[in-house]
Amino acid sequence: RDREWNKPVEPFKIIGNVYYIGASEITSFLITSPKGHILIDGGFAETAPQIKENIVRLGFKLKDVKILLNTQAHYDHAAGLAELKRATRAKMLISAEDKILLENGGKNDFAFGDEYSYEPVKAVKVITDGEIIKLGNISLKTIFTPGHTKGCTSFWLEVKENGKIYNVIFVGSTTAPGYQLVGNEKYPNIIADYEKTFSLMKKLDPDVFLASHGNFFDLLGKIEKLKQNQSSNPFIDSQSYKDFLT
Repeated sequence: RDREWNKPVEPFKIIGNVYYIGASEITSFLITSPKGHILIDGGFAETAPQIKENIVRLGFKLKDVKILLNTQAHYDHAAGLAELKRATRAKMLISAEDKILLENGGKNDFAFGDEYSYEPVKAVKVITDGEIIKLGNISLKTIFTPGHTKGCTSFWLEVKENGKIYNVIFVGSTTAPGYQLVGNEKYPNIIADYEKTFSLMKKLDPDVFLASHGNFFDLLGKIEKLKQNQSSNPFIDSQSYKDFLT
């Protein structure tokens, strides 16, 4: 499964200053500015070389990546971060709850224990809910969406394209893969967290829906549509977000 999720994808511009630099299912995004760039999610350890290569292929420099972010500290989104931090020397920012998991290298996870461990990331700075992460002309808002991990985080960004402003969301995850929901001693408030997350997300209305997994927003299908018709952007699709939540 991991290899299926990690197939190379040609990097491309999604919209405005947002670029796709991830793999076929495990996503990674670059948000660019003249003052430096923000990278969201590091994939598997095996994804990190692809991500580095994709940044360069798009004409950007690794040293210009100033901030690393993570939607959820599971190994399929966080295992590549230690290598990316070394390569870019960027600051690593994450929620307080997922900081524990990231610095533990994925160990002692409430659902998976030590099964999916990875190289820990140290010297991590904590972000808070609703914080605006600023870099150059980028203002990226954090939206805590806990449940999938205790500190699962989504991000909200306004971008400009052809004189119009579009709202972009980067969703962490809302799935519960094999989780015990009722009476979970390792995560007692898991149900309340999911309920809060869904309630919050239902109030949002993004124009562009992106997420930690490609299948959530039909990444590969939209890439095909983009190849067939360059004049309309299939990623501008508010309905796909509503469908995902439903």
